[in-house]
Amino acid sequence: MSKFDSIRPYYDAEVNAAIRQIIDDPMLEAIMNFTFPNENPAHWKGLMRHTHSLRDFQINFIYPALMKVLEKSSDGLSTGGFEALEPNTAYLFISNHRDIILDTSLLNACLYEKGLVMTTSAIGDNLIKKPFLHILSRLNRNFAIRRGLTGRALFESSLLVSEYIHKSLLRENRSVWTAQREGRTKDGNDITQKGVLKMLTLAEEGQNPFGFFEKIRVVPVSISYEYDPTDILKMPELLAKSRDEKYVKSENEDFVNLLRGIMGTKKRIHIQVNGVLDEEIKEISQMDIPQSDKLTQLASLIDLKIWNGFKLWPSNYISYDLLHGKEEFASCYTKEEKEAFQKRLNEKVDTKNSELLKNFLSMYAYPIENSKKASAEMKKA
Repeated sequence: MSKFDSIRPYYDAEVNAAIRQIIDDPMLEAIMNFTFPNENPAHWKGLMRHTHSLRDFQINFIYPALMKVLEKSSDGLSTGGFEALEPNTAYLFISNHRDIILDTSLLNACLYEKGLVMTTSAIGDNLIKKPFLHILSRLNRNFAIRRGLTGRALFESSLLVSEYIHKSLLRENRSVWTAQREGRTKDGNDITQKGVLKMLTLAEEGQNPFGFFEKIRVVPVSISYEYDPTDILKMPELLAKSRDEKYVKSENEDFVNLLRGIMGTKKRIHIQVNGVLDEEIKEISQMDIPQSDKLTQLASLIDLKIWNGFKLWPSNYISYDLLHGKEEFASCYTKEEKEAFQKRLNEKVDTKNSELLKNFLSMYAYPIENSKKASAEMKKA
């Protein structure tokens, strides 16, 4: 047994047997009938029965499913910055996190199309409790992050994940995707948690854990959805947080968010690669400051890169103006775009509830606030 068996994706030798476990599952049939509406199910099932690698499963089934999702629920995907990446090279992609499945799936689709190394990707084990989803996630090269742990169990789990990420990047030349924080950003304020960066260094031996970042290639990624398909689903948690109340998820909440994220309206989507942080990490590493302060510096740097790379859509500008009762960005959207956004707002939110309305608008306005901060910092530099 491998020490990583409890969290790792399948090995290629295990793929075919795993596929055969779910090939007749109604959920897989629904996904594939959506993906290949004109095909007899016997056709895709025959192809699956002859699939023996993660890459083939991702390219022949996950990728076309994702293309169909984009066709049905978005107005297209644009990209920028991928020219900074080299083929046959492993990167640690750290991105803002808005959607459970799509963030990493869209990045991998772009990497595949551009002939770059696809990622193994972190996913919370709370999202894959259903046996079908657990198998599918492992076939899609996800590794599991255990949630809800404390104390020694949390440290041991974090160390195991760190060791797995080190092995992927440094020994297997496999890129890794992780969110900048634990869980999705609910309020639109994308901030890197220092704890995520600390976890990444746990497996680094010696007196300089931060040195791990010098051995790898760190790439901040900005993912921007014009409409967040799960925006209204995030409101109960935001309201509880604003009232200092403990929020308890309903039994199927994660699954509902997952489905809504996939099929809900997104309009336009943009993925921006914000360069490789080689020189910046060298500078931080050479600073005569404690390890903790180096992690703080790196977290702030990743924030600035992600904020600066964010694609600001009319929905962001409209929300900012509505929230602040101004027309500061009126030139950035049309009358029709504002009317369409307000129609969506009125359909989803009780606009007489000022707290709910403020939370909803803030979710879309925060990228403007953070973009302003990033611009101010860049000018100082």
